[in-house]
Amino acid sequence: MSAPAPARIDAVALLAEPVCGMTWGWTGVRGTWATPAAEASMTRMAEHGVTWTALAYAAEQATPFSTEIPFDQAPTVADAEIVAAIRRAHALGLEVCLKPVVNVADGTWRAFIGFFDWDVPGEPSWTDWFAAYRRFILHAAAIAEAEGCAMLCIGCEMVRTDGQEAHWRRLIAEVREVYSGPITYNCDKYQEDRVGWWDAVDVISSSGYYPIDEWDAQLDRIERVVEATGKPFFFMEAGCPSREGSPARPNDWNLVGAPSGAAQAEYFEAMFAACRARPWVRGLMLWDWPADLYDAADAAGNDDYCPYGKPAAAIMTAAYTDWNREAGA
Repeated sequence: MSAPAPARIDAVALLAEPVCGMTWGWTGVRGTWATPAAEASMTRMAEHGVTWTALAYAAEQATPFSTEIPFDQAPTVADAEIVAAIRRAHALGLEVCLKPVVNVADGTWRAFIGFFDWDVPGEPSWTDWFAAYRRFILHAAAIAEAEGCAMLCIGCEMVRTDGQEAHWRRLIAEVREVYSGPITYNCDKYQEDRVGWWDAVDVISSSGYYPIDEWDAQLDRIERVVEATGKPFFFMEAGCPSREGSPARPNDWNLVGAPSGAAQAEYFEAMFAACRARPWVRGLMLWDWPADLYDAADAAGNDDYCPYGKPAAAIMTAAYTDWNREAGA
């Protein structure tokens, strides 16, 4: 006889307080999470009003058409590193969303992982891929349950998989047999109204890399999805590189431009103002804070997403502190 499914944790109650979050540790390369530098990095992050963290790590499949996901091999962080990071975050008073992600070793963005809509003998198929993905996610779910993670994110920006509704529903049902916390799926930007199985998860989340002048329009669109589903919503990813031109294209990490803390700060101001004006937005999990954090003295020359040592850090800290205070947290 199989063991009974764990008792469920109520997502609405959990998100009564805002997700004042930051993604930590990307990309989760083996050997980078179990170091003194990683411990110091997470401690620095917790000093910025952060109350949640998404511990994001990647397993790699060889190509977008591969059906093997060797998550137990390098470069993926080892289980012991994941457990140590969860425990470190908990010791700092942070809620943890465990976020296992699939990357493609040849550099293709995971959104392009895909196969024929129907299974064809002798060809790689969605059935084969989801069998491998199932093993990866259920392994993460077991860790999340054992370590008391407050949430589990079962996928990230996998646009071509979004239409595989039957596979996702089957996977979610299996995850619920292992993990008792709220389940979310991190859809890509502009996809919030294109996922047909939001009813199967507990929390809707997405990557909110919207141009600085589009926040209100995009939130109007997303609000209709939230109202129709009745599910809690937050941005599992959001942010902007500290680079000239990035506020207009915050999702483009390859955009050419000089380092600019002012550009990132301008974006943070607009992002927080727009999101905090919508009570149904339950928070932000900003992108991202590396395990190997650069020195604060080098922040002015850093043009990546991390706000550490930049003007945006003060904006984030103030916004998160106020958001928690208003919620009575």
